[in-house]
Amino acid sequence: MPSNTSVFLLVLCCLCLAVAQVSYDDCCLSYVKKLDRKSQQRAVKYRIQETDGGCNIRAVIFTMRKGRVYCTDPRQTWVKELMDTIDTKPTPHPKRNTQKRLKRLFS
Repeated sequence: MPSNTSVFLLVLCCLCLAVAQVSYDDCCLSYVKKLDRKSQQRAVKYRIQETDGGCNIRAVIFTMRKGRVYCTDPRQTWVKELMDTIDTKPTPHPKRNTQKRLKRLFS
């Protein structure tokens, strides 16, 4: 029968291995070549993926209105232009939107 110390060390080793594994869930592994104009208009935000940790390529990840994401090459001209377009879009005022919804509900 193994001693408590042996069991403890075995569990500790398993936990260390589980924590040390790298997750690729949020990493882009390839790029889309191009997004059509209609898809570009649906982009609401973006984030930049750097080549650190488990991510092997640098990418710009665009998020669309309904949550779909596209991984793009940050060196492409159209990607830079779309990033600028998103940066210059006015952000909706959350309080105004809430007020409009309340007016519709209670009218």
